[in-house]
Amino acid sequence: MKRTFSLLMVLAMIMTMLVGTASAETAELPYAEGTVLRMATGYNNAKTGLFFDAGVAGEGVTLADGKTYLAGDLKPTWVEVENVLGVKFENLYQGNSASNEFDFWKDRLVEVDMLSGTAAKLSEYGESGSIVNIAEYLDMMPNFKAYLEANPIVRLSITGNTDTGAIYFSPYFDGVNDIERMPLMRVDWVQKLLDGEGEFTAEASNKLAAAVYTPYMPTTGTVEVDVVTLDGTAVEKVTKNYDAAGNIVAKMNEAGELDGVAAVNMLRAYIDTAYNGYYGTERSNLFIGQNAAWDADELVALLRCVVANPQTLNGTDTVQGLFSREDNNNQRRVDMFRFAGTLFGVRGLESRQDFLWIDADGYLRDARQELDAYNAMAKMNEMVQEGLISKAFVETAEESTATYLENDLGFMHYDYNQTQTVYNETKLQEGEKYSAVMVPVARWFDGTNEDGVFMRFTESWRSVKTDGWGISVEGVAGNQDKLYAALKLIDYAYSTEGQILMSYGPDAFIKTNEDGSYVTFNFNGTEMPVIADATYAELWEKASGNYTNYARQYLGSTLSFAKSQAFEYQCTHEVGKEGAGKISNAIALGTIKHPELAVTENPWYTSVPTVLPNTKNENETLKSYSALSEKFNAAKGGANAFVDIIVAGFASEGMFSAEEAVETIAGTMGGADYLFLKQEAYDRLIEYYNK
Repeated sequence: MKRTFSLLMVLAMIMTMLVGTASAETAELPYAEGTVLRMATGYNNAKTGLFFDAGVAGEGVTLADGKTYLAGDLKPTWVEVENVLGVKFENLYQGNSASNEFDFWKDRLVEVDMLSGTAAKLSEYGESGSIVNIAEYLDMMPNFKAYLEANPIVRLSITGNTDTGAIYFSPYFDGVNDIERMPLMRVDWVQKLLDGEGEFTAEASNKLAAAVYTPYMPTTGTVEVDVVTLDGTAVEKVTKNYDAAGNIVAKMNEAGELDGVAAVNMLRAYIDTAYNGYYGTERSNLFIGQNAAWDADELVALLRCVVANPQTLNGTDTVQGLFSREDNNNQRRVDMFRFAGTLFGVRGLESRQDFLWIDADGYLRDARQELDAYNAMAKMNEMVQEGLISKAFVETAEESTATYLENDLGFMHYDYNQTQTVYNETKLQEGEKYSAVMVPVARWFDGTNEDGVFMRFTESWRSVKTDGWGISVEGVAGNQDKLYAALKLIDYAYSTEGQILMSYGPDAFIKTNEDGSYVTFNFNGTEMPVIADATYAELWEKASGNYTNYARQYLGSTLSFAKSQAFEYQCTHEVGKEGAGKISNAIALGTIKHPELAVTENPWYTSVPTVLPNTKNENETLKSYSALSEKFNAAKGGANAFVDIIVAGFASEGMFSAEEAVETIAGTMGGADYLFLKQEAYDRLIEYYNK
């Protein structure tokens, strides 16, 4: 019988872990005081390592703890780790992404003790004997062991070998069991266009581009979806009545040449009729309300209205619709295909491992080998052809997306809530509002209905991240002090005090009572520390309110291990809290579904483990399919076929259709063989779990 852990159960276990783990001092890992650990560890670049680099420290930077730090100095978090554990850190970090950092050292592992890497690479090299199997020492690591016992799905996600139960890396959590990326919109623009009595009027507007995008949603019949009531207290059903209103995209396409004013009035009339007056004069709630029910076609209609009405929205003759945070950075450009998955009901585009997902029959699938994925990219390309996706995403443009929000040039993108809604404070003017909005309705094939289910689902769900830190076998060989010190570091990071340190930094950055205890607040049912006033002020002064940049660049926290969202929440702009609160409420009430950190009764809802326990021989074979990862790269300097298809269609990849793309990936590039080996490992993992 399969075991299933509900979201509430998992959250309860996590909360228990946070307040009840063993003390770091009880771990039996003796090593000499002052043991040196050679660290090739960091997050993603030279600014986010354990030590300050010149780009952050300059000629010296004074922080809220009153101390001045120079380039080459340990960051405060790691000064505290040295003091607590009695170790010394030597900086060997090259300032790369986890994948590239590991590649730099993989043939020189004798020179380092701990290093960053992707979960897949660390597990692969662990199986070949190059990375320490942490599981062999769990009985000497009470905090880490308690964490895994409280979170069995995490244990499953990091198991590198089902025969031995090997673990080759310390998992990293950027929060856990919560939504990650969200759609974000200029909600004030939606209100300007859609709300009010009577018809929309404007002194000037632009002509819509020739229609290319065709309907994704039905054109006849009705669709019922569950929404949260406007007041957020209950769930109710709303009906999209296509018999009464038609499909808005089809109607616009049939109308021929439209200007912005006519398009807005057509969308207003559609909302009134299709939803039988449900949204009243506040039609914007279809998109931005707690009771939002928008879908891909309605978004396209809205984007047409946005790009055709810049005169109303920003007082110029141009505005960009969908954009990515950095249109010239592949690491951010890939968010466009991730959003496509949410819009068009495609699994695997925000997977925890490659592009894998689990179907309702319990079999692994690969989005790179699915027609639906390529059809979704083709729909995005239709949007490109209409000018609904930013010019800078498609070609080099004078205006950078970095200035879209402050210059009122960009409408919407798909990203992290805290880091992007901070622009309400730093970039936007009074009356302007950039906020997270509800996840769209799409047709998802979760196995419960052969025709699919119209519902909200997000695959952007926080679990074990794809990066972690491992211990080099050659680096610590013959030196028990180094081995035990490295293991103690991992264990300490999962203690109660270690988790606070790795999230908040040292006590000097936390608000305390007169007796030295932490001032706390209730976060998801647990009392968590409040950051010091000086820390909050410094966060804005040095990082413009971006918690992640501040923590990683200045404090040295949130580089790995278990990061609590409690610090980040305190730094989230009120607009960010408002939008995310609506989404969280919808998740809690069940109108937004998501993968679960469990082996679920319906396997479609099971989150793919971050690594799978492939054998050494299987890993050697998987290496021969490197063209797959190269063609679908998510790194900053890489290229991605999904992105290329969005920009220029299938011809950009030398293909002519979705069918040809699937055939090429599955056959010529070895995708089918790759998937077979992954399935073999997954089957072993499930067998291991059920035992």
